[in-house]
Amino acid sequence: MAIPGQGWMAWGALGLVWVPLLVLVVHSFNAARLGSGWGGFTWAWYRAAAGNEALRAAVLNSVILALSSTSISVVLGTLLGYGVGRDPKRAQGWREGLLRLPTVVPDIVSAISLVLFFSWVRRWLTAWEPGMTQMILGHVGLQLPFVALVVRARALSLDPALAEAARDLGATPARVFWHVTLPALRPGVVAGALLALTLSLDDFALSFFNGGPGSTTLPVYIYASARRGVSPEVNAAATVMLVLTAVLALVALRWQRRGRPLARGVTPSA
Repeated sequence: MAIPGQGWMAWGALGLVWVPLLVLVVHSFNAARLGSGWGGFTWAWYRAAAGNEALRAAVLNSVILALSSTSISVVLGTLLGYGVGRDPKRAQGWREGLLRLPTVVPDIVSAISLVLFFSWVRRWLTAWEPGMTQMILGHVGLQLPFVALVVRARALSLDPALAEAARDLGATPARVFWHVTLPALRPGVVAGALLALTLSLDDFALSFFNGGPGSTTLPVYIYASARRGVSPEVNAAATVMLVLTAVLALVALRWQRRGRPLARGVTPSA
């Protein structure tokens, strides 16, 4: 039975999510520097943001951080996800709980725990200082469970007969993994990588608490600028960030749904 007003409630929920974002996008093109009034359409704030040296440095730091942490988390997450997902019995119980738990831990808790952990590390490594390396390690810890869960879901749907047939034909375990298993896992690996990249670009708490001088990322820069009053340049930078993360999320979703593998126990038809 349909709930009275269900359609309106659905549209209202979507509006609550999207209307504030649309307001941000509109104001990034607003010629009026102060106030909420419309002063005309302009690209000036995007040009000003592109010419802001501190903003460019923050963008570069975000890109370096995202690419470095994503590369590490994809390798480790693929191995972890495949190791758990290739055996359905391993994919249940406490192993699955250990994978899923970090995805629901609040970012602020993870950030503070990393600060305490690295302060403990500095007792033995006195040269260790907060900065890019510490943020990369923190982001790997954030991204790794998400990559592993996406790859695990893909591995659970693979037909084990394909790998068995390759071994019967004389392929070594390494060749089976590189030439049979990994190509079948590729949509999940790519989706996990794009999801990890999006998480890194969006992260604020880990970067804020674990960053150091010269390692300010774009979210941290936007936060610091907003505390002095939201400027049109910040609106432009936030809009670019919104579009980039939305595109990455859509591509990740497309790759995750792409090329469904054969179900277990089903052989391909001639």
